[in-house]
Amino acid sequence: MSLSCIIIDDEPDAISLLELLIKQSTTWTLKAKCYDALEALAFLKTHPVDFIFLDINMPKLTGMELAALLPARTKIVFTTAYSEFAVESYSFQTIDYLLKPITLKRFLASVDKIEQHFAKTGPEVLPAAEQGPQFVFVKSGKTVRKILVKDILYFEGEKDYVRLATGQEQLLIYRRLKDMEEQLRSPFIRVHNSYIINVEQLSKIEDNHIYIGEKRIPVSDKFRLRFMELINKNKF
Repeated sequence: MSLSCIIIDDEPDAISLLELLIKQSTTWTLKAKCYDALEALAFLKTHPVDFIFLDINMPKLTGMELAALLPARTKIVFTTAYSEFAVESYSFQTIDYLLKPITLKRFLASVDKIEQHFAKTGPEVLPAAEQGPQFVFVKSGKTVRKILVKDILYFEGEKDYVRLATGQEQLLIYRRLKDMEEQLRSPFIRVHNSYIINVEQLSKIEDNHIYIGEKRIPVSDKFRLRFMELINKNKF
């Protein structure tokens, strides 16, 4: 089966072994080898793949933290020396969980599992006007939280972090607002350098400000035209 993938691991020997196993045992295309999560995050923004091999124990950003930042549809094969993350890993679109050291026998079993998965679903082809997912996963402390899109009020940028606000709580995400904007789809729209809002939560617009509950959010000149085009489509 023709599939594309990347390997994300901070251990060169682990990458070399997986690369060898892929070349010898599959017809897959290995598009990249990334040695840390941030490098992989940048690559995946412009180079879609069918699935990723993802190590968990990495510096800067762990595999679990990276998984929480990726689109919810991203298919993952986790590769790790630690079995205790197995349950948590299936909070994501996990196809398999490979324990290191990876043997040829175990890798071949994983190949069969991966190809059976895509034989049922097919490699993902996204429609141009795809709506966003109904939920997102957010890394909060050691827990990966599932948040329903309809419950999100807005995202507020704070330097290298983004504050996600719902009606019940606020969570900090290690991500820039610009990166969030590239990933989010309807019903979210950028209205200010510091804010992305959920249009469905908007209650009123007054004096170049948006009100979401008691929160007053400015609409900047840079984003006003696109925002008002959206509003005018549904204005009577």
